[in-house]
Amino acid sequence: MTTASRIPADKGLTTRMFLTGLFLVVLYGVFGAILWEVFKSFVVLFVIIFGLLFLQYWFSDKIALWGMRGRIVTPEQAPQLHGAIDRLCALADMPKPRVAIANTDMPNAFATGRSPKAAVVCATSGLLRRLDEPELEAVLAHELSHVAHRDVAVMTIASSLGVLAGLITRVMFWSTMFGGGGRGSRNQGAGQIVVLEMMIMLVSIIVYAISFLLTRALSRYRELAADRSGAILIGRPSLLASALVKITGEMGRIPTRDLRHAEPFNAFFFTPAVTQQRGPNGGGFTLSALFSTHPTLERRLAQLSELEAQLNQPR
Repeated sequence: MTTASRIPADKGLTTRMFLTGLFLVVLYGVFGAILWEVFKSFVVLFVIIFGLLFLQYWFSDKIALWGMRGRIVTPEQAPQLHGAIDRLCALADMPKPRVAIANTDMPNAFATGRSPKAAVVCATSGLLRRLDEPELEAVLAHELSHVAHRDVAVMTIASSLGVLAGLITRVMFWSTMFGGGGRGSRNQGAGQIVVLEMMIMLVSIIVYAISFLLTRALSRYRELAADRSGAILIGRPSLLASALVKITGEMGRIPTRDLRHAEPFNAFFFTPAVTQQRGPNGGGFTLSALFSTHPTLERRLAQLSELEAQLNQPR
C-alpha cells in the first residue's frame, strides 16, 4: 500500500481504509436502490453514480486546485518549495509529485490526486511566508506520507458518496414539499407515493450520515498516520509539532470569510480551517470531536512528543 520504500505502510490505516471501502460498497448499493426507486432508469442510475464518481475521482486534483485557487509551479517559479520536496522524495525514495501553490493567506497544505502518479502536493502562500525551512519540510513530509499511503483516493471516493446522498436528500425534500401532493391528487395512490418519497428521503439521510461519519473517522486516523510517518521520515518530530502550533495559532488571524471558503476542503488539509473545540483539559469526548476531520491539536502533539522521546532514546 506504499510507494515509498522509507515510508512504510501503516497497518492500522490500511485496515481502516479496507473497512471503509467495504462499507462504501454496501452504501453505494443501497444508494443505487434509492436512485432506482426515484428515476426507474438504468441510464440515469449509471450517469449519476458512475458519472459523478468518475469526475470526482479522475479530476480530484484539478477540482481541489481550482477550489483553492492553486496553480502548478515549476522549480524556477518556486525553488524553495521544489527544493524541499526534492530532498524529501530522495529521503523517502519515492517519485516526486507535482508541486503547486495556492494563493491564500491561510497557512496550510494538502495532497490530492487519484494515485501516486497523479498526485499533487500544494502549499499555500501563507504557509510559505510563515514557516522556516525545517518546519516547511516537516509539513511537506506529512503530505508526502498521504501520497505514499494512498489514502487520498479513498477519501475522495468516500466524500463523493456524501455529495450524492446529500443531493438526493434535497431533491426528495423539495419533491415531497411541492410535487407529491399534486401528483398524488391525480391517482388513488397519493398517500403511498408520499410515504415512499419520505422513506427514500429518510434512507438518503441515513446513507449521508453514515458516509459522513466514515470519512470523519478515517480522516482523523489518517492525519495521525501521516504525522507519524512524516515525523519519522525527517527524524525530528519536534519540527512537525512546532509547525502545528505555529499554524494553529496563525489560523485565528485569518478572516472568517477565507476560512469558510476553505472549509469544504478541511478533510484534505494539514490543519482544519476552523478552530476545533476540545474536551476538558484538551481531551475527552465531545460532539465536535465526533464530527471533526482532524484529531485535536493536543492529541497530535502528544503523539509527536512520544515519538520524539522514542527516537532520542539511547541505543
